[in-house]
This record gives sequence, structure tokens and C-alpha cells, in this order.
Amino acid sequence: MLKIKNKIVGNDQPVFFIAEIGINHNGSIENAIELIKKCKSAGADAVKFQKRTVELVYSKEELEKPRESVFGNTNGDLKRGLEFDKNDYQKINQVCEELDIVWFASCWDQRSVDFMEDLNVPCYKIASASITDKDLLTYTEKTKKPIILSTGMSTEEEILKSANIFNKDNLIVLHCTSAYPCKIEELNLSYIYKLKKMFNCPIGYSGHEVGLSTTLAAVAMGAKVIERHVTLDRSLWGSDQSASIEPQGLEKLIRDIKTFELAYGNGEKIVYESEKPILEKLRKVNSI
Repeated sequence: MLKIKNKIVGNDQPVFFIAEIGINHNGSIENAIELIKKCKSAGADAVKFQKRTVELVYSKEELEKPRESVFGNTNGDLKRGLEFDKNDYQKINQVCEELDIVWFASCWDQRSVDFMEDLNVPCYKIASASITDKDLLTYTEKTKKPIILSTGMSTEEEILKSANIFNKDNLIVLHCTSAYPCKIEELNLSYIYKLKKMFNCPIGYSGHEVGLSTTLAAVAMGAKVIERHVTLDRSLWGSDQSASIEPQGLEKLIRDIKTFELAYGNGEKIVYESEKPILEKLRKVNSI
């Protein structure tokens, strides 16, 4: 069990739901703020962004590659256009404080960790793409804040080595398949059971599939943290939009998770007061 700002995350706690805004704001702070409000209204516990220092994460050659977008004609134009500056994140922080919703980011480089530390985010997400970046993981661990480790594109050996960098009392491990969108037959939800045996910490699920039912199934299998990408409209341009949930779907998924949690019970057989009138009416005396 660990604490992320005012939220407790643990095996005996309700599901901690992270709405991954990521880069689905398409470089618009107005879109980001609208998404935050939609996520809060749907019942999400947190919203998450992605932070990159573009010149550190991508090579000069990669940034110069041709790529048409609303920001220009190169991949670098697109990557820079999707990044928010300090002023933007201060607006995000203010909105989240007013709405009482947690916000944080996955940082793709050490300078981005410093950037987020200046904003005093309550935790960090290690993206699946970064799970083998030992220098980044070690640097992020030095913040002493809770770490959410995503395991897409990774072998079991890589997962274990990465997790060993972190304080297990401050760690959450998410099962994940990093395809956008992910085929249902490649979700491999049963690996949640394996992770629960491997780690004495909360286990969760980061989903990129189309649809909601499989994410609810992950909760039924013991996932205590859920992360799904969210968007205002799946038809918007952007690499993550098609694997994202629109606001109405987000609201339904969170509602269904809370309904499941109410229905789950404590595992002990109980004769409820609501059953007793039926018992008296239908049960034969001394039948066994």
C-alpha cells in the first residue's frame, strides 16, 4: 500500500484509475484542460501526461525526417509542437488542484524529471519504452516518489532487473502490451496473475485495446491500478487516438469498475437480511 498525493493505492483499496491524456491534446492546452475536466467528471483518480526533452530523446537525423503535420514538415516540428512548456503545466497544475484530481507524467529523459520535480508532481510513470533505460530509472528513483512501472515490449528478465532498481514499498507494476491498438488475443491478461506472484506490490494494467470489457476483466483478475488512454474524439489526428477511450466510454468503464467492486464482496458466505423473508417463505423445515 502506498500514497499518491491524497489517494491510497493497495490491494485492499479501490482501483486507482489513471486517465492517460499523453499527447492526445495535440499540442493544445485548451484540449488538455477540457480532457482533465472530462476525466474528473467520469470519476478518474488521476490524469497523466508525457514529457520529453525533444533534442535529448531523438537524434538529429530522426528530427529532420520528413513528416507532414499541422506544426510543419519534419518529425522535429511535430515532436516540438506536442510539448507543453512550464507555463502550460502550471495551468494544468492549477486546474487539477481546483478539481482535486491527481496529475503526473511519464518522463522520457533526465531533464524532464528535473522539469517535473520543479512542479512537485506526486509520482512518476516509467513508460514501457523506457524500462531498459537504467540511467533514467536510477535518476527517477532518486526522487523517492512512487513509481508506476509499465512492462510492455519487455521480457520477464527485463521487468525483474528494472523493478530491482526501485524501492518495492514505492512501486506499482503494470501489465501491458504496447500495440496501438492492441489485438485482443495479444492482451495476455493472465500474466497479471504471474506478476502478483512475482511482486509484493500493487499490480495493475495499462490497456491499449479497443473496447472496455477486457479492462474490466483485468480488474476482476486483481489489477488495482488501471491506465487507459483518453481522447476527446478517436477520429482526431495522432498516433494514440485510435487506442483511446472517448469521455462517454471512460465514464462507463469507471462506473462498471465501481459496480464490480461493490459486487465483489469479502469471500465469506453470508445469509443476508434481504434473504431471510424468502428463506422463511420457501425453505422446508429440517430438510437436511
